[in-house]
Parts: sequence; structure tokens; C-alpha cells
Amino acid sequence: MRLTSVVIAIAAASAAQAQVTFTKDVAPILQERCQICHRAGTFAPMSLVTYEQARPWAKSIKQKVVAREMPPWFIDKNIGVQHFSNDVSLTDQEIATIVKWVDNGAPEGNKADMPPPRQFPDGQAWQIGKPDLIVTLPKDVVVKAKGPDWWPDILVDPGLTEDRYIQAVQIIPTKGNAVIHHIRTSIVEPQAGTRHSGQLDGNVALEVGEQGVFLNEYAIGKGGDVFREGSGRLIKEGTKINFQFHLHSSGTETPTNVSLGLKLYPKGYVPNHAITSLTVGVNEIDLRPHEANVRSDAYMPLIKPARLLSFQPHMHNRGKAECLEAIYPSGKTEMLSCARFLFNWHLNYVYDEDAAPLLPAGTMLHSIMWHDNSTESKFNPDPDAQITWGERTIDEMGSAWLSYYYMSDEDFKKETEARKAKQRTLTSAR
Repeated sequence: MRLTSVVIAIAAASAAQAQVTFTKDVAPILQERCQICHRAGTFAPMSLVTYEQARPWAKSIKQKVVAREMPPWFIDKNIGVQHFSNDVSLTDQEIATIVKWVDNGAPEGNKADMPPPRQFPDGQAWQIGKPDLIVTLPKDVVVKAKGPDWWPDILVDPGLTEDRYIQAVQIIPTKGNAVIHHIRTSIVEPQAGTRHSGQLDGNVALEVGEQGVFLNEYAIGKGGDVFREGSGRLIKEGTKINFQFHLHSSGTETPTNVSLGLKLYPKGYVPNHAITSLTVGVNEIDLRPHEANVRSDAYMPLIKPARLLSFQPHMHNRGKAECLEAIYPSGKTEMLSCARFLFNWHLNYVYDEDAAPLLPAGTMLHSIMWHDNSTESKFNPDPDAQITWGERTIDEMGSAWLSYYYMSDEDFKKETEARKAKQRTLTSAR
């Protein structure tokens, strides 16, 4: 009997040790990966800070993380580059921990195991240092208490009187954080035409569709963008800034505003590498009713050696997925990145310093896009409609926003050799 009791006690202790609990195992994951959005005062539909808040959502949490819908990061884990500076995704082990917790009844565990509450950075703090130029909306955008999601484009003249290079950029919501899903800014150069659909006041216009060249994006948890040493973005005299918002009602009428901070290189300074952002996309799309897998292809040649900095798929409601392929001068092809597309999340995937593709002159960038006009498409408002290209949300687009800079042959050779040497070192150390 005594031996049996000992065996039972050991088995019970082993089971307790193996049990996954909220306080010991799950809370640290939520703090690291989820609470930046899922806490009071943000746009997320629920807070996941305490056990009492998270427990009712356990099954939903499991479903979302297994489907890799949360945290929002849709890069295919089996294709192309896997190292990004802004990767918020869960590891396979973290997903397995959450699944085990839910499948075992989502126990709380010992309260003493609960980690201290995470302290989040001040949302009003400039992470890029004090900006040299701050651009705001001259008038608040008022989001109604009730209504559908809203994607206004708002054009602002910052009063630039000379050409300058941008060293760093950051967007900070100053009002209405809870109704802001994301904000995207673009540079509209003086020669670029715009079409106005209405005025907020004399200096701010609501635009139809996107304007200009991608500059920066804000979403909860995203800080500023600091460009690599010796590289920067040119912003020309007379340039305007287009703010594209994704806004949603929260039950209370909410005034909204934002600050765009630009840290500039000194006057007259020209960086070695001028960063360019542009789209590789199509301007013809034809989605017939209930077609579920419509492919489009677009190409762009690189006339000089280049470092690819980021990849951002862009489609509308019926977007499904996008890939970016490099076709090298030798004829060899390499899939650089693939990502699913969900319309609520316009994610920009920023390559790690040591993983950013180095592409020789003559490389052809090939963007491959898929749309889904069937009833299976989550955001499809009308699968019976025939859809063509257009700037409205109910129309479709298909493109990849890419940021890159060209390099000299000498710099390309040096960086390529340094990359290979580092990879050999890492390989030999294993």
C-alpha cells in the first residue's frame, strides 16, 4: 500500500509539473505578443491582461493562434526569407503551449507564478528622437459613434521649402487612439495629381483612393522607422503628405488626430543610398462572380544592384495572398516572400539587416497575386458581382509595395561577400 501511495504521489506530482497554466506559461506569451493591442484603451475587442479577462476567450484564442491569424503576421513560414525586424508572430512552441492550456481546461494555476504586469511605452513618446518636422491634421477627423469602417485619405501640406533627406520617421496618434486601426502615410510630390472628393477645411482634402509613394505606417505596437546608416528618403520641396486612415466606430463620437514626425539629415547632406518605395502591380483585374483563385502577375527589372528592405502586399476586400519572386540574370528563380492577405491588416514586412535580399543588376522582381471572389472570402461584400481594378474599397487592386535602394557594384560585392562570410561562420559554429 505504501509503495502504491508513493507511485500515485509521484504520478500526481509529475502531472502537476507538466500542467500548462495561465499564470506560469500563458501569461508571459500574452504579455510579450498580445497585450500591446489587447488591453484597455486600444482598438482590440477584449483585454487579455488578467486571467479573468482571458479565460472566457480561451477557445477563440486557440482558434486564432492555430490559424496564425493572431498576432497578425501572415508570412508563409515555409517559403523564402524568415527573418524580419518587425516579426510579431508566435513560435510553434508558443502555439503548442496555448493549445495545451486550452485543451486541458484553461486552468489559472498558482497566482504566485503570475509575472508582474507589463509596462507599455508611452504612446506619445518619440522613439526616433526629437523630430525636425512634425506634421498634423489642421482639423480633427470626427468618427461617428456608430457606422461602418472608414478609410479616409487626408492630404496635408507641411510647407516644405527645400529638398531634404529623411533619416527616421514615426507616426503617433494624438487623439482617438481607440478608433484607429492603422494609419498609412505617403509622399505626394508636387507634380503628382490628386482628385478631391471633399474638404475638411481649406488645407485638408478627403481623397478618393491612395495617393503618392509609401512613407510609413502605424499600427498598435509599431514604433518609428530609422533608416540604415548612410541611407534615407528624399522629400522634395512642395511635397504634401497623404494620411490614409482605417477608422472604426467605438460607440462614442470620437475626434481623431495624429502627428507625423520626420527626423532629417543636416541641410545639404546626401546619403550614399537613396531609399525608393514603389509598387510592382497590375492595373487590370477581372474577377468574375464566385471565382475563388484568380491570379495576376507583375514584373519590375532592377537596373542596378539593390538591397530589398521591405515587402508589403496590397489588395482590397477580395485579396487572398501574394508572393514576391526574384528572377536572376542567370535564369535562376528564388521565392523571396509569400504572405496571406487579410484586408483588416495592411502589414509591411521589414527584412532583418542580415536577411534583406541582395539582388544583382538585371534581376526581375515578379509579384504574384491571388484574389478570391467566392463566398469563402471573409471580407467579400458581394460574391455575385464582377469586380475590376479601381481605387474604391469595393473595387480591387493588386500590387506589392517595395522599399529598396540601389548600390554601386563595389558596395554590392562587399556586402555580398560579408554576408557569405557571416553565413559560413554561423554554419561552422553549429
